[in-house]
Amino acid sequence: MTSALFSPFSLRGLTIENRIVVGPMDQYSATDGNAGDWHLMHLGKFAVSGAGLIITESAAVEERGRITHGCLGLYSDENEAALDRVVRFCRENGTAKLGVQLAHSGRKGSVLMPWEGRAAPLTAEQGAWMTNGCAGQPRADGWPVPEPLNREGLIRVRDAHVAAVKRAARIGFDLVELVMAHGYLLQEFLSPISNFRNDEFGGDITGRMRFPLEVFDAMRAAWPADKPLGVRVSATDWVDGGWSLEDTVILARELKLRGCDYMAVSSGGLSLDQKIPVGEGHQVEFSASVKSETAMPTMTMGMIEDPLHAERIITGGEADYVALARVMLSDPHWAWRAAAELDMEIAYPPQYLRGYLSRWHRAKRAGK
Repeated sequence: MTSALFSPFSLRGLTIENRIVVGPMDQYSATDGNAGDWHLMHLGKFAVSGAGLIITESAAVEERGRITHGCLGLYSDENEAALDRVVRFCRENGTAKLGVQLAHSGRKGSVLMPWEGRAAPLTAEQGAWMTNGCAGQPRADGWPVPEPLNREGLIRVRDAHVAAVKRAARIGFDLVELVMAHGYLLQEFLSPISNFRNDEFGGDITGRMRFPLEVFDAMRAAWPADKPLGVRVSATDWVDGGWSLEDTVILARELKLRGCDYMAVSSGGLSLDQKIPVGEGHQVEFSASVKSETAMPTMTMGMIEDPLHAERIITGGEADYVALARVMLSDPHWAWRAAAELDMEIAYPPQYLRGYLSRWHRAKRAGK
């Protein structure tokens, strides 16, 4: 039997053995941006999970670009050394290819960790810092006013992305994913409901795309030519008058011309007024549209849990990869179960042989 989900797919010089991606999952467990033993355990278990690719949680490109005090960073030598340790551990023990997501929080930064008070900004006593924004508007009522980026600030942020991608290259990551999604800094520039600038970086969609594309171009020039660089976007703000799927297709075409290798198509995150119809695969249609309109490889995500559904997504050409996050937290060996359901063999540690066979394949072979 053959399976589209378990077929290889190449981006530039990188071949990923199957289409299952462990998507970025913020863990809020770093110290001064440094990955620690939690990350060793968290990413290490996914390295042996059978997934073809792991993408780390967002690593901030500068200290003020973190979301919380516990967010991962890739802006210092110490950050680089700490993350290098985790990557080496994953390579020594697992088979998955490894990617890193790079981001800047923008006006959504300087907040409490989710279990301390979700979406609540830090107070001065809690160590709040000055955030940067596209145009100086707070995220919502009660949130601090971010400092709008002038040209000097824009250059600083662009160069921070370049420095981070160079660190990723030194560490030896196989892939980089740039965040232009979920209301973080670059998405602030893209959306008409957050970008009120009256210079060349505002106005119509061409102006609003200008700075995100400038950042991408600088990163692509600094990242090895044989390694893929992708972009995560929010296909829609889920708010009337906001960023739309049609805008996303325009952005995808521009990115493709600049050497973008894939688009990870998510949605929402910019406005607290969003109305998202969450459900199994509720974002797949966005990925399918981008892929059909641009022929750019896409990655889809969003409450995808059924292996047969994941198989249909790939078979139907709606996406080239399926990124899983929440389901992987509760079922780290989801790929083993998917392989059993699709009657496929998959890489697994020999130390886990008995568990691998007894839990899924024995039941499959017995016809249960």
